[in-house]
Amino acid sequence: QVQLVESGGGLVQPGGSLRLSCAASGIRISFYSMGWYRQAPGKQREFVASITKEGITNYADSLKGRFTISGDNAKNTVYLQMNSLKPEDTAVYYCTARVGLRNYWGQGTQVTVSS
Repeated sequence: QVQLVESGGGLVQPGGSLRLSCAASGIRISFYSMGWYRQAPGKQREFVASITKEGITNYADSLKGRFTISGDNAKNTVYLQMNSLKPEDTAVYYCTARVGLRNYWGQGTQVTVSS
């Protein structure tokens, strides 16, 4: 079965950086579109970034220039590099895989940006 396991979250000061990882099993990330979403307390889950099997990336407009999505096919892992973090980036970050008509989700990793 498909499993997505996120890691790399934590507490970081404003202006800092984090790199999130999403280790996939049951699928090869090179065959599917992968993405990241986030959900802040009291808010709806929102799109962060995605990468197609061809390596085409897409970002939420508000995050362009600070976040970078990438994939390592050999490790079957997708990454989200987050720079210049702001308190409003605080959220649970979820990895997702689009397989046919179904979206698979990881359990999420907490990112807290605070001084």
